[in-house]
Amino acid sequence: MSVLCLIANPADSALDGSAAAAIHRETGGEFNWLNPGIAAEIIDPTAPDPTAIARAVLAEAPVDIALVPTAGRRKKLLIADMDSTMIEQECIDELADAIGIKPEIAAITERAMRGELDFEQALKTRVALLKGLQRRAIEEVRREKITLTPGGRALIQTMKAYGAYTALISGGFTFFADYFARRIGFDEATANTLEFDGEALTGTVAMPIVDKAIKLRRLQHLTSEKALRLEETLAVGDGANDLDMIRAAGLGVAFHAKPAVAAAAGARIDHGDLTALLYLQGYNEDEFVR
Repeated sequence: MSVLCLIANPADSALDGSAAAAIHRETGGEFNWLNPGIAAEIIDPTAPDPTAIARAVLAEAPVDIALVPTAGRRKKLLIADMDSTMIEQECIDELADAIGIKPEIAAITERAMRGELDFEQALKTRVALLKGLQRRAIEEVRREKITLTPGGRALIQTMKAYGAYTALISGGFTFFADYFARRIGFDEATANTLEFDGEALTGTVAMPIVDKAIKLRRLQHLTSEKALRLEETLAVGDGANDLDMIRAAGLGVAFHAKPAVAAAAGARIDHGDLTALLYLQGYNEDEFVR
């Protein structure tokens, strides 16, 4: 059995009731609102291609559509990317902005996230350009420039309240990941370590680099450690370095992702915030822990 999920951004109640009803009529199955005007589910649709029906009815409306299995829908492990996923920025680009070279570094970041460059080499190249940046400037970036993605805390707190383990894993830096993991409520965080000479960056990063292989291995290790099956796991990210863990997880979600990642993921969220991952799991708004 499967569930057709229809999810809008809570900041823009775009899931029209008449459109939802029209989709239900054409797909069959059991209709439920998870949050009226924001998220709905159709359990066990009988039409052969319910996602195509939903897309045709909704046309250009900013509503995400996903078909997920009914079995094991609520996951027991979440592993999440940080930059442009749990936070709204790429930290390294904001560090570059502090020394006036954001366009140069952001261009490399974009290509790396699209999978056009080797991730490790691209990271080393960008970090080298940050040599000499002072710790106080990095702290200022963390304090003034980085914002949490809407819905992230509700996602983590709700899943933890229902027994899931949550892990943040980032190709970015511990300086940000440890801090924001605590703020959001993750159980753990893994990221790269920037190296300092006194109070200034050396332009190097400690090895090994947290890349797509390490992200996948962390998913596999936690699955084994928690005595889970991969079907009981959820992975979310936006870039090419997230793709292996997204493919391996029981539910892999591309969140406002690069095209190659969105195309390969089991589910894609292009419009909703991070509470969309709760709706995919069948949580209704009354169950959210904020």
